[in-house]
Amino acid sequence: MTAADKDGGAGQQADQDAATKKVIYAAIGANLGIAAAKFVVAAITGSAAMMAEGIHSAVDTGNELLLLIGEKRSQHAPDAKHPFGYGKSVYFWALIVALSVFSLGGGLSINHGVHGLLEPEALQDPMWNYIVLGVAFLFEGYSWNVSRKSLNKYRKPGDNLYQAVRASKDASVFTVFIEDSAALLGVLVAAGGIALAQVTGEPRWDPAASVVIGLLLVGAAFTLARETGALLVGEGMSKEAVHRLREVINADAAIDTVTRVATMQLGPDEILVTAAVQFKRGMTIDQVEQAIERLEAAVHAHNQSIHTIYFESAALRSSWRAAEQQAAQEHQQPQDSAAGKS
Repeated sequence: MTAADKDGGAGQQADQDAATKKVIYAAIGANLGIAAAKFVVAAITGSAAMMAEGIHSAVDTGNELLLLIGEKRSQHAPDAKHPFGYGKSVYFWALIVALSVFSLGGGLSINHGVHGLLEPEALQDPMWNYIVLGVAFLFEGYSWNVSRKSLNKYRKPGDNLYQAVRASKDASVFTVFIEDSAALLGVLVAAGGIALAQVTGEPRWDPAASVVIGLLLVGAAFTLARETGALLVGEGMSKEAVHRLREVINADAAIDTVTRVATMQLGPDEILVTAAVQFKRGMTIDQVEQAIERLEAAVHAHNQSIHTIYFESAALRSSWRAAEQQAAQEHQQPQDSAAGKS
């Protein structure tokens, strides 16, 4: 890899980090103010659904702060204990966020809703609920749109946003997107529950909405846990991406066959690749080294997220053994000649 390639990769990484942090900061700004407003109005009106929404926004604010910790940790340089870097820190903290959404967001909302169903209370001046929910929908919509735009880089033509989430390797971005999607749905559910309680005169519609919001958060948590968990335990590139990578490697004139290509995501924009290949027979060590340099450059040009690639080859080991034997023979011949003269 040339210095220009490294500089270009570093610049691309910096741009991606800035875009990811923009998504997180937008979510923090939206959730922090909304959470305070929801709690105040919930206290005034006695709405269980509004209280659930306040809990939801407060948990989301804390979650985004956890994502920032993961982003900062992931940028640490490789060291002796972590020779492949700290990129997976993002996935670890995103998994913690999933657990937070499940336990704090979903659990508390369901618990508060069940309590409201058992001991329903009439709503007081629900108009404030509608005003805050309307403002919340606008702010959440802005944050959702910021995350959607970042998610679009992983979106293939014809794919929907859910498929883009499955394809994305940036846990911070798709975590914020899933949280904001759940938040928008939660606002609609809360408004619906309050409206039904107001129109029908049945106060249980309001805490019922709180339970539904809690179930939404549980579903979001399971989705987050599945996606981040897969990345944390070593998810690789898609089958289509691996197939294209295999074609790039096999296109080099020095390659006879490509036996196996294995990949692993080390971070949002960092991939480890190992390739079991068969070099053409009769190649010298120097020719093999030149071929490896070409392959590394070709692979990085094909996908700039691939920073580390290892080649495994039985033919390469054979070439090394042949070179060692030849060197040993050349070293032995002068000794034999000297022994004959003496």
